[in-house]
Amino acid sequence: MDTGRAAHSADRAIPAPAPGDDRASRTDPVPFTPDTLLWDMVGDVRVLLYLPAALVLQVAHPAVGAGVDEHSVFRTDPWGRARRSLDSLQLWVYGGDRAVEEGRRLRRLHRDIKGTDTRGRAYHALNPAPYAWVHATGFPVFLRAAEYLFRPFDEAGERKLHAEARRLGRILGIRERDMPGSVEEFWTYFDRVVHDELERTVVVDELLDPRRSVPPPDGAAAALRLLWPVLRPALLRLQVFVTKGLLPPVARERLDVPWTPRDERRLRLLGRVVRTVVPRLPERLRYLPAARAARRSARA
Repeated sequence: MDTGRAAHSADRAIPAPAPGDDRASRTDPVPFTPDTLLWDMVGDVRVLLYLPAALVLQVAHPAVGAGVDEHSVFRTDPWGRARRSLDSLQLWVYGGDRAVEEGRRLRRLHRDIKGTDTRGRAYHALNPAPYAWVHATGFPVFLRAAEYLFRPFDEAGERKLHAEARRLGRILGIRERDMPGSVEEFWTYFDRVVHDELERTVVVDELLDPRRSVPPPDGAAAALRLLWPVLRPALLRLQVFVTKGLLPPVARERLDVPWTPRDERRLRLLGRVVRTVVPRLPERLRYLPAARAARRSARA
């Protein structure tokens, strides 16, 4: 499965309403249940390995990158920012009826985020194109994560995952016409945005820099704080390596991210180790807290 490919169906013109348009989709959002693919993937600890690749794709869009650069606290509070993003993601899938309210909360949170991007264009965080792009980055990264860290999807699984991604978009308040309707339409859309819009923004550079300064995790024990100067370089190198590897190849090429055949072999070896070890972990170690609670509730 080539998750960096682009299909050749005709692209769709997506109408764009005024900035900040918060109209709900005509299709009522449906909470996720244990029979879905995302229920299994999003709460698994492997999400910590693949989520950064989606973040890089998001901030490579000039409008999103400018918004994060100018309005986010990811530099001053990296652990808190990461925790809040992860908690929000868990709510989308495991929150039941609370998922829809979380989607509304995010839209309210982004209403005042606006400015000028690197190309001198005015942006607003709720403009349909960049807002839909943030959501769209999930599908290709889920596929890449499945290929390396879980188990690759066949064609039927890929189509089911795409349908679930659209379902997630409805929870986030994204309109039907702003989401590609099929897998083929998605790859045409993805290829167009990658080639026409994405660029190596300041935030992309920072996220792909293994030498960046990151403090110890909030509330870390004294021993971890003491060892952090030794652990941090190795952990960041691993995180950046996996992030680069899980970017779709067309995005790596567009963002000038080097990737060699040796890198590919190393990532596949790491993936085999992860696929062997993680499924054998006890539930309390394999799943994040929200996923564990949801799984217990579903069994009950």
